Amino acid sequence: MTFDAHLDAALIEADYDARATVSGDRFDAIIAEYFRFSDQAAALFMEAEGVVYDPCGERLDILGDGGTGRPAVIFIHGGYWRALSRQHSRFMAPMLAAQGVATVVPDYTLAPQASLPEITRQMRAALAHVWHNADGLGIDRTRIFAVGSSAGGHLAACLASGGWQGGFDLPQQALAGCMPISGLFDLAPVARAAPQAWLNLNAQDIHDTSPLRHIPAQGCPMVVALAEKEAAGFARQCRAYADGWQAAGHPVDHMVIEGRNHFDVVLDLCSDQRDLSRALLRMIDASGGL
Repeated sequence: MTFDAHLDAALIEADYDARATVSGDRFDAIIAEYFRFSDQAAALFMEAEGVVYDPCGERLDILGDGGTGRPAVIFIHGGYWRALSRQHSRFMAPMLAAQGVATVVPDYTLAPQASLPEITRQMRAALAHVWHNADGLGIDRTRIFAVGSSAGGHLAACLASGGWQGGFDLPQQALAGCMPISGLFDLAPVARAAPQAWLNLNAQDIHDTSPLRHIPAQGCPMVVALAEKEAAGFARQCRAYADGWQAAGHPVDHMVIEGRNHFDVVLDLCSDQRDLSRALLRMIDASGGL
């Protein structure tokens, strides 16, 4: 049975409607904060802007303090695969740069202009670009971490999934750690809800892009995080993915961030004094120190 197959259509819509968990004014204010903090980060820490990482033409930014042999965090933005950009998504760079960690922020072609399998392929190409060019970027390729929010959490988990690395000349597990935040990990319910209008998922797409169905034999440390105030479907999927990672024998933490919602939780990465950022920094530190 596929994930949440027992729920009727009305419950699926409600349980996967993240936007309904905050008011319109609050949503607009949070998106404005993404942009404001990201602009500040770019002004202070931009190393390389608009690097084309794949023949598709999409670009990524690299932010940091210009060091060498650094850990790197690839941060993938959310927006239900059809909104936002790397310009909204640089806000954690100052916090990471203070710890000697580079931030890599890729764009991807938004749906419906690109299918979800193509968006997933683009993010894997972004990781491959960073891995293969790590020396020139001042990055330690053995210490690359994927972090993402909402749709970006799904895409970060796709980078930790198994079975795709050979096509990009990568090792079986190219990540040193992964932190999906408020992510989705089985796309079957999404295909029964509003996002299907712009995703047009078929059965093969659902299988291929559902990280819960592709937990690898060689896993990396994983932190599955979510906000206290999430739509119920997101909360169920985060729990199921953490359980699946643990059942495979891989290290995993499941954490709920109190007082935060689906959209503002990721802003906790702006400060090293928040539980979310501390969990990320612990994972990076455990890979070889900060």
